[in-house]
Amino acid sequence: MEESPGNEIVFSKNVIEFLTVANEYCLFVEKADNYSRDDIINYLLKICPLIYLKGALLPESEESEYEIPERFVAEEHWESIYNALKSKLGKENIYWTLTNNEAGENVPSMASIADNLADIYQDLKDFVMLYQKGTHASKENAIAECCMLFKTHWGSIIVSVHKALHHILYNEVVQDNFYENEN
Repeated sequence: MEESPGNEIVFSKNVIEFLTVANEYCLFVEKADNYSRDDIINYLLKICPLIYLKGALLPESEESEYEIPERFVAEEHWESIYNALKSKLGKENIYWTLTNNEAGENVPSMASIADNLADIYQDLKDFVMLYQKGTHASKENAIAECCMLFKTHWGSIIVSVHKALHHILYNEVVQDNFYENEN
């Protein structure tokens, strides 16, 4: 049986690798309560750049049938992810970032790591669930929706969160080394 060009996209190496990484992220975040704060930060510092890279490599795909994108993550589920991450991060959950206002100027604003990670989780989990529905149309729609959300939503958020997590972990290392060298 000869594969059509659409089949080549939905089963391409880049799509399958993104699906794998997105699924791993979702499985980890769903079990955040089982991990220490440091384990969570270390894991996220490694997987966030990989998610970004694999998201950037997703092929452009047209939705095969126009339909409102299916959402699988209910608000209660999102809140449980958010609350678990917020609890683990404690006071380090809030960080400062630059955002563009309507005039296109960069302005400082407060952000929540847990909120951003839960939003990323929602977009990736919806992608995984829609892709796994099994129909060719659902796979195409999952890829198209995820590409659009990467460009407009979670792509920039994951970069911002990664920087905040980097600061948390490595600021502690620098402080620990400073105090060790003083003694």
